[in-house]
Amino acid sequence: MASLNQFWGNAAVSGALSQTIESGRIPQAILLAGPEGIGKATLARRFAAELLGGAGKIEQDDLSLPANVELIEEREKWTAEKRAESPLFFSSHPDFVTLCPDGPLRQISIQQMRALKERAQFQPLRGSRRVFLINQLDRANEQAANSLLKLLEEPPPYLVLIATAENLYDLLPTIRSRSVVFSMSRLSDEEMGEFVRSKGLPEAEHRAMLAEGSPGIATTLNLDEYRQRRALMLAFLECGAGLLPFGAWVQRSESFGSRKTEKLEYYVKVAYGLLEDLLLVWQGAAAVKNRDLESNLTALGRRVSFRWLEKATGALDEVVRLANRNIQKIGALDAMLIMLRNEAEGISA
Repeated sequence: MASLNQFWGNAAVSGALSQTIESGRIPQAILLAGPEGIGKATLARRFAAELLGGAGKIEQDDLSLPANVELIEEREKWTAEKRAESPLFFSSHPDFVTLCPDGPLRQISIQQMRALKERAQFQPLRGSRRVFLINQLDRANEQAANSLLKLLEEPPPYLVLIATAENLYDLLPTIRSRSVVFSMSRLSDEEMGEFVRSKGLPEAEHRAMLAEGSPGIATTLNLDEYRQRRALMLAFLECGAGLLPFGAWVQRSESFGSRKTEKLEYYVKVAYGLLEDLLLVWQGAAAVKNRDLESNLTALGRRVSFRWLEKATGALDEVVRLANRNIQKIGALDAMLIMLRNEAEGISA
């Protein structure tokens, strides 16, 4: 199994974690912060394997494994009451527990945190330590975050708690202050090139470009799905800029609205990427993520203003905020499109 010294990128962080093991001075609360897909949970599992052994069992808790993905998606269909009765966690290794966001809103619940605290009371079964991983702690609701804080105040001496988060400042200040924080960054272009080539991934260069320094995204990205989502969001922006009639968007969005498993957040990420490239093209530079759409983006750039781009980004931010309230995805996008179309018509008038 891969070890800490074989981790891709962020050598300073993996090296510092290795040093804590060698010195025996292991923090009881570790916080790994950084963008999605850079390997925070992977690094946490490898650290746990160095401490506990049993790397094969620990790796069974990898949330990207098909069986785990299927379970998490299946639980989204459960009622809130059923999820509360059976809090989600993974524990293939007797001394390693993984907790992650659950339900349609993908939040860490108070019931999950209570289950974690109950398990924290049990002594290690095989060695001298237990390791708990809380993946995406920044998705914990207020009750869950406060419950964790109580565990951090007086953790059992054998417990090592590792949490991951994309944004440190979405966490309570008291949680940050009680943790040893390691900030992780995206891989360089050279590191990403080496990574995708070493994995033998299809369309390696395109994957590396879209992943923006995140090896996890490069590995798991379904390019066919990505292109389908991108085609829809490109039509959305073209309609918002007045290049396509509103009816063209309605035709394309009907199939999207009927697919219950297609999450709005997937499309929002694609839309942000298109807007980033559109801004570059609008300024006279070359697209980065969507180079194969240069002609489409150039035509869009001729139709819009900086104010339009600013409004589009702000509206997308609002869609993200509302998405956490389980809004109707088509309704939210329709409202945004009408606003952008009105802005575009004002530009051309």
